[in-house]
Amino acid sequence: MTVFADFLAQIAAPQHRERTRAVLDWVAEQFPHLDRKIAWNQPMFTDHGTFIIGFSLAKPHLAVAPEAAAIDHFSREIVAAGYGHTGQLIRIPWMDEVEFSLLEKIIDFNIVDKARCDTFWRKQAKPACS
Repeated sequence: MTVFADFLAQIAAPQHRERTRAVLDWVAEQFPHLDRKIAWNQPMFTDHGTFIIGFSLAKPHLAVAPEAAAIDHFSREIVAAGYGHTGQLIRIPWMDEVEFSLLEKIIDFNIVDKARCDTFWRKQAKPACS
């Protein structure tokens, strides 16, 4: 995945690099219509110019950022998967398994919820752009 090659090359810990590569590859394979880009030094996926999901790294975890509306919608499932979260990101500890089925639900939700969104981020006044 050449768009993310430089980002991945900067990850010093081989296990973290491979986990991140696996997640990014999985998203690209499951959602081939999504555009891939690096913005704010983070890999992200967009659809018709609107943000769908992004990823960043922290020492203890891979951070998944699907926007607050998706986190609110899936909060119980995120907690049930054993992940911590804030209002803006989900923390997947490096040693934990990635719940790809939950990730798929979150991405599907954003794609549908933002289908008519004409801005990069959701507008703050509404929970959805549609």
